[in-house]
Amino acid sequence: MIDGSPSIQEAGVEAPGVQKLAWKPVGAVAATAAVALLLTINRYDYHRDELYFRMIGAHPKWGYVDQPPFTPLLTRACVEVFGDSMWAIRVPGVLFLVAAVFLLALIAREAGGGAVAQTLAATGAITTFALVSTHLALTTGPDFVVWLLVVLLVMRALLRERPRSWLLAGLVVGLALYNKHLVILLLLTFAVGVLILGPRKVLLSPWLWAGLGIAVVVGLPNLLYQITNDFPQLDMAAALAENKGDDARITMIPLQLAWLGPFFVPVWIAGIVTLLRNPALRPVRALGLAYPLMLVLLFVIAGQPYYTVGLLAALFAIGAVPVERRVTRRWILVAGAAVNAGFAILTSLPVLPVDVVGRTPIPAINQGISDQIGWPRYVQQVAAVYEALPAADKPHTILLTGNYGEAGALDRYGPKLGLPPVYSGQNELWWLGPPPRSATVVVLVTQGDPARSTAFGSCEHKADLDNGYGVENEEQTARVFVCRGLTGTWSDLWPSFQHFD
Repeated sequence: MIDGSPSIQEAGVEAPGVQKLAWKPVGAVAATAAVALLLTINRYDYHRDELYFRMIGAHPKWGYVDQPPFTPLLTRACVEVFGDSMWAIRVPGVLFLVAAVFLLALIAREAGGGAVAQTLAATGAITTFALVSTHLALTTGPDFVVWLLVVLLVMRALLRERPRSWLLAGLVVGLALYNKHLVILLLLTFAVGVLILGPRKVLLSPWLWAGLGIAVVVGLPNLLYQITNDFPQLDMAAALAENKGDDARITMIPLQLAWLGPFFVPVWIAGIVTLLRNPALRPVRALGLAYPLMLVLLFVIAGQPYYTVGLLAALFAIGAVPVERRVTRRWILVAGAAVNAGFAILTSLPVLPVDVVGRTPIPAINQGISDQIGWPRYVQQVAAVYEALPAADKPHTILLTGNYGEAGALDRYGPKLGLPPVYSGQNELWWLGPPPRSATVVVLVTQGDPARSTAFGSCEHKADLDNGYGVENEEQTARVFVCRGLTGTWSDLWPSFQHFD
């Protein structure tokens, strides 16, 4: 029946047997992943998002205009405990990656996979998206882990008839809302999948609704922040859709083939097929339908292509089970996983010397690499403009940037160079303004044309930022100006500087 009314027991089909966890090979994969991160943890420089989180994390809140508080506050906590350094804020990422390795293995195990399937599933964490997300202190690292954990708990609730797992799933979802709200996409598409494919009776489970209640209660402070601040993340989502929506739709399908690597595409496709066709997995087959539903939803709302990766990785882990049974030549799996991992490490982590990477296609493949290059040099170039100012101007000077990466870099490296405070109108940083009334001279860093602004009487072009490594990133197009002659008070002018991106 299409609604899956009879349980698999009633239909005479046994649930997939749960194998022992393959601790040694899965542990070896986890160790390899952790070593790859640790060996590269302090190379190149901060990512622009890390600089931003470091800056706004110094101002604790229940939520920020562009995201929940978890990652900025975790970044701040790491700075306070371990010191103000790159490796300090990246240490949690190693733990997130190791957790992802074991969660992928456990998902394969729940689907009936043995040691080979579990090990293959675990290598799904040594892939482009997972490595970038955990090497850097980004929101996507913990979110990746959360999606895998929710899928695992759903499988346990439905395949093992452990309804209490819904309670833990609700707790995880509630906590996840403090990092990103994207887990709602997973819940929504899975619920629609259940309505279409079943088992619909699970929607009447008091355990499921109790879990949902736990999620709401735990996540309530973050929800209240959104309500009391007129849902700022809706404004942020609208800005992303307007600025990047067309690109997101164009790249949606091609990037699905890239996130886990080309070798793994047949494996996650096998995961969808086995969910829809294997009677033993009938209670969770809605997971197979959730993925195409999510693609359609993201296309409609112009969501970013990477929003699917948590579910995609879970499908890969499930697909490892039929691969284990059908591919008897294990060397094929070992070779494919090794090549996939090698390519992912080379293109996702700062492996090559910084003065070489600009002569490779890696920055074009992975913007996360290019966004880690050049910050100290950029700050020194801004400092040179500030130092050239007349001595009488310096006490009345502030720094103003067009984006949060520039602001974060100046906030991180500027004080040691004697630079004044930095302000920006982008996202949450706007709320840290306006500058003081005494600020009459502005060293402006922007990719735009300050002549289009009515805030200044004059702006003189002083420098062009250059990282010196031949790596193209947003700052290679930025210019530095000295602006004077404010046309009003900062309180009056500051609203015109606000922008979301």
